[in-house]
Amino acid sequence: MQSIEDKLLSRIYGKGRGWTFTPGHFLDLGSTASVNKALQSIHRRGVIRRLARGLYDYPKTHPKLGPLAPTPDQIARALAGRDKLRIQPSGAYAANLLGLSLQVPAKVIFLTDGVNRTVRVGNQIITLKQTTPKNMATAGRVSGLVIQALRHIGKENVDATVIERLDKQLTQQDRETLMKDIRLAPAWIGDIFRRLAQAET
Repeated sequence: MQSIEDKLLSRIYGKGRGWTFTPGHFLDLGSTASVNKALQSIHRRGVIRRLARGLYDYPKTHPKLGPLAPTPDQIARALAGRDKLRIQPSGAYAANLLGLSLQVPAKVIFLTDGVNRTVRVGNQIITLKQTTPKNMATAGRVSGLVIQALRHIGKENVDATVIERLDKQLTQQDRETLMKDIRLAPAWIGDIFRRLAQAET
């Protein structure tokens, strides 16, 4: 019969390197106390890394750089847990993902339909911020990313250069998604959706 530690290891190895997780990802395998004890043991063995309180990863490694840091997206997905909560990159991070900003911000905010939560991993702060159902209606789609990035930049700062950079990032399928979700965007962003949808790929 497998011990709880073996069960946890089996799941961790099965997910592969780069998986970021919390004790909540294992509560179907045992009690909170037994899961925490097993994770502490696995951590002491050097298999997993403790990123913050209640947050771990099975790190990817680079031959020269050693263990690699998880991405903000991996951390946010871990914090969102196994409850199928949705997350949506917002603010400066959304702009960075779309190539509208070259800098990954020190404070990364994800909108969520779950509870508020903040964690510091190294020099980065990752925040899940509860928001309205309307803001989450486009979560996980390119339209949601574009809406949040443009909101961060601000209507008065969206010029031809911003539109051109966005245009280069979008596939034909992305443009079709923008038009499907146009009713969920603020009016001024909806106008930009139309311009992008009509642009030649």
